[in-house]
Amino acid sequence: MVRRAALNDVVEIYGLIESFAEKRVMLHRPLSEIYDKLRDFFVYDDGGTVLGTCALQICSQEMGEIRSLTVRDGCTGKGIGRSLVNACLADARAIGLKKVFALTYKTGFFHRLNFRTIDKNVLPHKIWSDCVKCDRFPSCDETAVVIDLE
Repeated sequence: MVRRAALNDVVEIYGLIESFAEKRVMLHRPLSEIYDKLRDFFVYDDGGTVLGTCALQICSQEMGEIRSLTVRDGCTGKGIGRSLVNACLADARAIGLKKVFALTYKTGFFHRLNFRTIDKNVLPHKIWSDCVKCDRFPSCDETAVVIDLE
């Protein structure tokens, strides 16, 4: 079941994100940042165990970003990631965003959800504030994808 994240989910969210950060496929997020951004997060809860997480960050009046999409090892291919992204997209529509983007290594996943590939340079400069924390900056090898919500 997908639901909004709660305070008692923070440690599990952190653990999931760290497991992907250690593989160098996601940025590290300090525990304090997860607390700060908790209202951005959704979790996929299976009987009290968080199997996945995803966040929607608002970047501008018109655009949001899908961030920190994780699915626990051994749980992929079960629709968890799709459910989490769909929850974020429903939230984006509800608050009036017109577009949502993601930076990803899994373009096929996002293409199946009707996102399309775009040039990273058309994204708002605000997103690059996180990118400078990455050891791959400025030679980012992630692909930008976007979906129009209108």
